[in-house]
Amino acid sequence: MTITVDSTAVRVLAPPLPARLSLTPKTTLAGQLDGAWWPRSRNLDAELPALLDALDETWERITRVTVNPTHWPVIPHRVPVAGHTVHVGWFTEQDPDKMILLSRRVGRWDLLVIPPETEPAAAARLMSAAAIPGSVLTAAALLTAEAVTGSAVEARGREDAWETEGGACMSPFGYPMGCRFGPPPTDTWR
Repeated sequence: MTITVDSTAVRVLAPPLPARLSLTPKTTLAGQLDGAWWPRSRNLDAELPALLDALDETWERITRVTVNPTHWPVIPHRVPVAGHTVHVGWFTEQDPDKMILLSRRVGRWDLLVIPPETEPAAAARLMSAAAIPGSVLTAAALLTAEAVTGSAVEARGREDAWETEGGACMSPFGYPMGCRFGPPPTDTWR
């Protein structure tokens, strides 16, 4: 059997997905963070162009990005973005859950980086919390608080399910026990 590959065939690639981003509204209140970004993977080469394209509209041209290498397996030195190149650096002293963006004209922004594997409900809470003007919570503090709060929300959901399914009021045989749901079952052995 012979297989022929046409190397001149045009590949149609899907358009890149938009950045999942939440920014602090413009205000005079300066906080620890200027918003949050929820990437889809830990691949900076693939993720940064969509983020920087979205930010170019709001914050003008981003020229430099810094990250902590803890959560990024490969850190490119440069990333091409819409006609210009963004320089990427890393610092082990930087908060591993934060990204710093620099622009020549406008200044510096700090974004919480929400881990890609985060559940959507938790990511939504984190994006909202990071965009509160004047917040004194750091990226690490927000993620720690979400871990505690998210566990409590999940436990509450399990408890609600337990109660709506009968919970502690059901006997092992499926009969209500100690709750007033109607008359007790009749004894058919007498």
